[in-house]
Amino acid sequence: MRIRAFAEDDVAAIHAIQMQSPQAAQWRQEDYVQLARDSGATILVAEVDGANRPEVAGFVVFHRVGDEAELRNIAIGPAHQRRGFARMLLEAGILRLQKSGTCRLFLEVRASNQPALAFYREAGFKVLYSRRDYYRDPVEDALVMARDMASLSNPPIIPAP
Repeated sequence: MRIRAFAEDDVAAIHAIQMQSPQAAQWRQEDYVQLARDSGATILVAEVDGANRPEVAGFVVFHRVGDEAELRNIAIGPAHQRRGFARMLLEAGILRLQKSGTCRLFLEVRASNQPALAFYREAGFKVLYSRRDYYRDPVEDALVMARDMASLSNPPIIPAP
């Protein structure tokens, strides 16, 4: 598995993964292309060797403003889940954001999404507050979480074997 920067010809593959991932933010293909052109964006893809050519297995999207950033979207294709790809994508993104001077990373997650909450807590995120009725289909609260990027109390994420 390799992690690399998003290229515009990845858009169909990451959109297909997103469509198979109901917990991921549901964007149009054009949204990824437009965001990739923003100087504050970081979009990374996890790539695995396929039968004929490399295959996109997952992706992560961050957006930075000043010294803060937001994890905007993350998804792993169903065939590649539970292999540590999300951890590796998150860690690679965090390292890039730290190098660019980011001090704090935020995200929003459905209050009922216990696997995601456990994943983010393990990665050093803490719940700050909730946003009532933030999500639709179904209506649900969002939990806003943050990770202090400069704090030594946040252990590094160690990819699962």
